[in-house]
Amino acid sequence: MSERRSAERIDVTWSVDCETGDTFLYADITNISELGIFVRTNEPLEIGTRLTLRFMPPGSSDAFVAVGQVQWVNPVRMLADNPNPGMGIRFVDLTREARERLLDLVRTIAYVRNAKN
Repeated sequence: MSERRSAERIDVTWSVDCETGDTFLYADITNISELGIFVRTNEPLEIGTRLTLRFMPPGSSDAFVAVGQVQWVNPVRMLADNPNPGMGIRFVDLTREARERLLDLVRTIAYVRNAKN
């Protein structure tokens, strides 16, 4: 199977609030990259759904707010082993400031983790 990701994903465990017009979902981010996140949830939204994401990276004084779009879903499979249900979300329409903050965040996490190894 070929790797489809064009940006390195970094494992994290952060809470995230996902909001669409009429749906609120409280879940966890399990990895992040400069392009998107994976949200672990037993209630993934439909592919193509646009949503507002709010999460607070550790050490941050204010929440990161971004718009995302569900790109793929790993559904809950009844009576089957599926250890990682959720949805892959791509960031869309980021402002320049938000893009720079996100890049700084991802690079800092990667640097700190690589320095420990």
